[in-house]
Parts: sequence; C-alpha cells; structure tokens
Amino acid sequence: MIEVQRRHPDWIKVRAPGRGDYAATRTTVRELALHTVCEEARCPNLAECWSNQTATFMLLGDVCTRNCGYCAVAHGRPDPVDAGEPGRVAEGVERLGLRHVVVTSVDRDDLSDGGAGHFAATARAVRDRAPACTIEVLTPDFKGSLDALYTVVDSPVDIFNHNTETVPRLYKKARPGGRYDRTLDLLRRAKERRPGLLTKTGLMMGLGEERAEVESVFADLGAVACDILTLGQYLRPTPDHLPIDRYLPPEEFSELREIALGYGFRHVESGPLVRSSYHAWEQVPD
Repeated sequence: MIEVQRRHPDWIKVRAPGRGDYAATRTTVRELALHTVCEEARCPNLAECWSNQTATFMLLGDVCTRNCGYCAVAHGRPDPVDAGEPGRVAEGVERLGLRHVVVTSVDRDDLSDGGAGHFAATARAVRDRAPACTIEVLTPDFKGSLDALYTVVDSPVDIFNHNTETVPRLYKKARPGGRYDRTLDLLRRAKERRPGLLTKTGLMMGLGEERAEVESVFADLGAVACDILTLGQYLRPTPDHLPIDRYLPPEEFSELREIALGYGFRHVESGPLVRSSYHAWEQVPD
C-alpha cells in the first residue's frame, strides 16, 4: 500500500525565498564552495535566515557516516577532508558581515577525532578574520571521545551545541548511532571544562514522545547545567524517513517553553519551525 503524504497544518508556513539579502547569501555560499545545513537538511527557515545574511555552515562535506531516521542529509562514504574549508568559512563570515555564526558538520566516524580538529581550525580562522563575530558549534558526539570534545571546547567558541534530538526510548528507532547518556555526558563535560562556555541542545517534537518523557529530559539537561534549549516540530523530509506521530500546535510549544524554563535554562526557543540555529544570534548575551 502506498502511503499518502500528510498535509501540514496551517501553522506550518514557510516563507518563500528571494527577499532581503537571500541572493547575496546564496552567491557567497556558491562562490566559496561551502555546504550549509540549511540546504542539505532542508531547513524550513532557509529563506528567513538567508534573507537576514546568516547561515549555518556544514563542515566536512555533505555525506554523513550515520543514517538517522529523521535526517535528510545523505549518508555513505564521505570525501576526504578539505583542509582549505576553515579559511573559506571564515571568508564567508567576513563577506556576509555576520555577528554570529553557527558551524556544524556531518558525522565523520571515519576520522580518528570525528572531525574535532576541523571544528577547532574553523573557529580559529573565523576568530582571526572576524574577531567581533560570536561562534557557535553544533557538533556530533565524537563517539564520546573526551580528547575530541576538549579540542573543540578549548578553541575560541562561544556556544557549544550538541543536540539531544529525542527522548531515550526513541533513540534506537530515530538515532541508532547515538546514545542518550553520551549526549548528557558531552554537555556536562563541556561545561566542566569551560564553566563560562554556554551549552545548548535541541529536541524534535512529534516523533511519538510522551509529555512525561519530555519533562524527564528537561530535568536531565537541567542537571548538567545546559543553558539553551530549542524545541521544534519534526517534519518528515521524505516518505523514506520516520513518520510524524503528531503535529504540536503553537500553544503547546509555548506551554513546553514555560515548563522548560522551570528547569533552569537561561533561554528556550520553542515553536513549530524552530531548529537548532533558529534565531541563534539572539541567544548570545550582549
């Protein structure tokens, strides 16, 4: 039987591209041969962010070594590491005049450090070329390697982000290469290594999680002193990906935000179209 594609509810509305500085951002990304998670992961906020001259750069190619059930990024055998990429990202930041940049990557389990050295090199290049720009990294779990984690944390980053993605019960189905306890440990150890560093994580809603499970995750994240939380609706990239269990209405996202704030987060971004880097520039203290 062929599954009929579900129509998104009215509150899932995506802005069409082409306004503001969208074209300038697209041109910069193309000319510098950069990858963005905005495109590779089919982010619904691409038009809004690019029109505001911001983008989330994706390091280490556009092919991931893992195959998570919710993610649109291609998986398979990645290309060799591009040593010139950190410098091009820094040039892109300078050309776009960014005041805040988010840098993420595909999972690179084929590399001995999981790509940590490449993250650190990119952070240093951005700091050298655009010293006023704050730097956020959204990293893989590095298979739990503390050496890899500290390589990133010791570089000139302002926010360390590693996404929790979902509740522990759904990890095997949604994120088979990850471990919930490993995610918590990375966030905890990043804060211990640099107490002044802001830590951040995100959850997708609508995969089948229960409210009690979500609140339990809030409590666990509060216990490791996580500073910033993003909550957004899971949107199925293709019929080959995990189905949507339900759509949460905007008022439920507002309710979850208030609940999460009670667990000690300094900032919670919560809404149907919220993604890890959505309004990230607003989450950095002046």
